[in-house]
Amino acid sequence: MTARFAVGDKVRVRRATPPGHVRTPSFIRGRAGTISKIIGSFANPEELAYGRPGTPEQPLYWVRFPQTELWPDYSGGAKDSAVVDVFESWLDADEEIIQ
Repeated sequence: MTARFAVGDKVRVRRATPPGHVRTPSFIRGRAGTISKIIGSFANPEELAYGRPGTPEQPLYWVRFPQTELWPDYSGGAKDSAVVDVFESWLDADEEIIQ
């Protein structure tokens, strides 16, 4: 599968709370970040958890989030960030940041 996003793209994690086995941490949902690396394509772990084949494979990214985006009261350095593995199905282009 071809990756939809490239390194440097601004993205936003979908704000969703689906039932069941979810591999996207709740603290990043709805948050904006930047693609820092394309890891590769892998079987969908949310499908694998139910014994399904996990197809089609999905690109997996490292997404870098400013700490202040994740934790509004963060008092550390302005350049501090967190990197989280996020599958493509959870990501949208962040129109607010791009414009």
